[in-house]
Amino acid sequence: MCTSLDGAVTTADGLPVQLAFGGWDAGARFYELRARCAAVVLGRRTFEPALSAPVWPWGDLAVYVLGTRVPPGAPGHVVVEGEPVRLLERQRSENRGGDVHLVGGPTTLETFRLLGALDELRLLVLPMLGGAGRRLTPEVGADTELSLEGTRTWPHGVVELVYAVAPRR
Repeated sequence: MCTSLDGAVTTADGLPVQLAFGGWDAGARFYELRARCAAVVLGRRTFEPALSAPVWPWGDLAVYVLGTRVPPGAPGHVVVEGEPVRLLERQRSENRGGDVHLVGGPTTLETFRLLGALDELRLLVLPMLGGAGRRLTPEVGADTELSLEGTRTWPHGVVELVYAVAPRR
């Protein structure tokens, strides 16, 4: 999840903050993360804009989308399910043994955290102020227990913070 220094994950007009940051280039580190994964789970609002990307970002990974319909232009292997529990069960039953990259906004993040399906939270903190954009909180519960696992710097002043997410009690 990308965030501005002031906690915005989108700009005031709903654009993901990384797309408003002039120095954004996920580049090799995105592909490094993708190589560790067997699947990606996305929220619908994150998935649909990816359909118009010049290059399909997830290569041959299994793709699961939390939504109610398959949008036009979606690759044939994409699984769309509107019920989070059923989507999670299907993803788990089809898992080929790698990590699963959860991509989405705060609501998607909190949905899967509440289901006990969030082990790690990676925040890419961008050196910018998002202003009036959507925040990571309040959707993500204040009862989320985090412990810092690592940090890493990226080009252009971006800092990655990796937190382990404690299981829900």
